[in-house]
Amino acid sequence: MPHTLTDAGLAFATERHLATLSTHAKDGSIHVVPVGFTIVSGTARIITSGSSQKVRNIRARQHATISQVDGARWLTLVGTGRVVDDPESVAEAVRLYAERYRTPRVNPQRVAILIEITKAMGSRGMIAD
Repeated sequence: MPHTLTDAGLAFATERHLATLSTHAKDGSIHVVPVGFTIVSGTARIITSGSSQKVRNIRARQHATISQVDGARWLTLVGTGRVVDDPESVAEAVRLYAERYRTPRVNPQRVAILIEITKAMGSRGMIAD
């Protein structure tokens, strides 16, 4: 990751906050939805249903941006997304999600979106120079 998160940035990315995921829709507009996410070693993970619009957008146009804000603190992670549906990858994403948020409901259509973070921006103290 070109810009690494500081300890404060990593802590903020592991607190229980929702974020937004922005992807490019087919019509060129920006599709923005609330999501829970996790981050480990420069990869963000989002669990979702395989039929969701965000999955269709990532499969067609891989660009993805996650933003999280809490008062004056904010963090934006930009990268290239891909959808994985193999049981091992999905189980790992579910495990990480459960650690940060709660155990998700059962969803036989579940997939995971993995975003390799290429750029990070944030409020003061979140990003190492």
